[in-house]
Amino acid sequence: MDDFIKNDTGSETWSVFRIMSEFVEGFETLRYLHPAVSIFGSSALPEDSKYFKLAVEIGRMLSDAGFAVITGGGPSIMEAANQGAKAGKSKSIGLNIEIPTEQTPNPHQDISLHFRYFFARKVMFVKYASAFVIMPGGFGTLDELFESLTLMQTKKIFNLPVVLVGSEFWGGLIDWVVSSPIKVGTLSKEDLSYFSLTDDPKEVVRIIKEGYEDVRLSRAI
Repeated sequence: MDDFIKNDTGSETWSVFRIMSEFVEGFETLRYLHPAVSIFGSSALPEDSKYFKLAVEIGRMLSDAGFAVITGGGPSIMEAANQGAKAGKSKSIGLNIEIPTEQTPNPHQDISLHFRYFFARKVMFVKYASAFVIMPGGFGTLDELFESLTLMQTKKIFNLPVVLVGSEFWGGLIDWVVSSPIKVGTLSKEDLSYFSLTDDPKEVVRIIKEGYEDVRLSRAI
């Protein structure tokens, strides 16, 4: 739990300055970073996982296509995406977080920022992204997926490409969305258009490049 939530009143007041410093450092460091793709995914999958290998390939292809790659800076899928991006032509960025398990920043980061507060970190993931790639992951990845979709649904950000990678992993969640929220009316079928699903790295890059151009044109109008 963030210190801002669990500390006593006096500590919370002083935490405001730490929060401000995290926003200022993030804004000043990333303000010229464009275009970029935020890649979310597990910190627990081994290097021999097919998803680790996919993340390396996707990170490299996006980097070579001119997109900086932003991850949470940790191990597993995050490290794989940073590794691929570092080997490509564009920047590899890690937004590291202080957590009880003591995340160690992976070594494949051109730019490395460190956050205590999840909410400040999440702003950076969204503010500087032109697209989102969602690899298999746990609660944190699900949180990042649904926050991205919510921000688009509520028109807080442009409709950016959101690409789920891994039909075997995400298929059950999509089936549930159709059979429960859409069925009872808390979501509509049109809401499914906010994201794409694929297992092909080339398709990931194609979707993101086309979506990025669409957003650029809409901003210019």
